[in-house]
Amino acid sequence: MAERSKVKITVVKIPSTEEIFGDSPPMGQTFEPCTRFKVGQEFTTDGTMPEGFCPWAWNNIYKEILTLAFGGNFPWMKEKGTGVFCCTDGFRPVIFELRRI
Repeated sequence: MAERSKVKITVVKIPSTEEIFGDSPPMGQTFEPCTRFKVGQEFTTDGTMPEGFCPWAWNNIYKEILTLAFGGNFPWMKEKGTGVFCCTDGFRPVIFELRRI
């Protein structure tokens, strides 16, 4: 069985609807930015969802976390063992940096 590394998850950006769509959001809807996370917040995981983490966001980034935990890399990233990914809430996404530790 492959050895598993831990992965650090850092919240790097929580854009507002206006940042994403300007003055023309789809269907005229605007929402407050996600309130579950704060920029700079960090979590460490061994592949299990950290306490207090949003299940929706976890589902979105889980496969990338496992890729890093089991030694994989993303070829578009200059630094091995890292990646930047986000949850798929189209109106209130959260952007995360993932780093194998």
